[in-house]
Amino acid sequence: MSLEPGAIEAAFLAACRAELDAVKPGNVHRFAPGHGMEAATFEAAAAAAAPFVAQPGAGVGARILGATQASWTSVGVNANLGILLLAAPLAAAAETASGRGVEALRAALAQVLAKLTAKDAADAFAAIALASPGGLGEAAEHDVRQPPSIGLVAAMRLASGRDLVARQYADGFADIFDIGLPALRASEGAPAAPGLGPALDAYLAFASCFPDSHVARKYGEPCAEALRLRMADFTHGLGLITEPADALSAALAFDAQLKREKLNPGTSADLTVASLFARFLAEAWWE
Repeated sequence: MSLEPGAIEAAFLAACRAELDAVKPGNVHRFAPGHGMEAATFEAAAAAAAPFVAQPGAGVGARILGATQASWTSVGVNANLGILLLAAPLAAAAETASGRGVEALRAALAQVLAKLTAKDAADAFAAIALASPGGLGEAAEHDVRQPPSIGLVAAMRLASGRDLVARQYADGFADIFDIGLPALRASEGAPAAPGLGPALDAYLAFASCFPDSHVARKYGEPCAEALRLRMADFTHGLGLITEPADALSAALAFDAQLKREKLNPGTSADLTVASLFARFLAEAWWE
């Protein structure tokens, strides 16, 4: 059962807002700015991008390019390229799904990825070149500033060893469905506390499992792996804190420390938004 564009757009905006509501150590959120940006930057980027993410009948690449152009025009920085690369296939899947819920979304997503065209690759390459010269653009072959000679999934597969967003295209968004969504479900029903909860849990699950691609691109794999270990230690310690106020204080202290070190697990945040988006899309079928 496909979702209407309005429902897809609402789910996307809800996911972006929920991610900003979580105190994600090292990343921008409502409780603290960082890296020259603040929550309002990402809210404005999301609002500008949302209609293109949910554009009815549009191809995945067209959604990515339109949303990236609108976001860039709105805020003038690369605020959400990774989010848009992940959100566009999920939105297209929600529009074409033949059933309801997470499994129907996952099945529709597999079909969307299998049907990506050369035009999708060209549009996605253009968006990547506009928003960020790193990532795929650093490859010796298939530079994003040149017309693509391979499909989008094939291009992402080439980058999947060094980029977690690219890996989702290669693996059918397995990390979203097998890590992100379970992390969100694990804290369902727990008492809500500002800054804490499912979005933070998903973020920490990703940051603890994988060396963050954004950190690796800026500082190298050893730094990214060292940060992953620190994230895992923090996650374990946070789970031992029983008082929400104490947990929030610990998260804010770690957040400030990482920002002083200029460490931003941005890819973990992108994966968190995608997981929230998938969850809200699945829930929208029952509203």
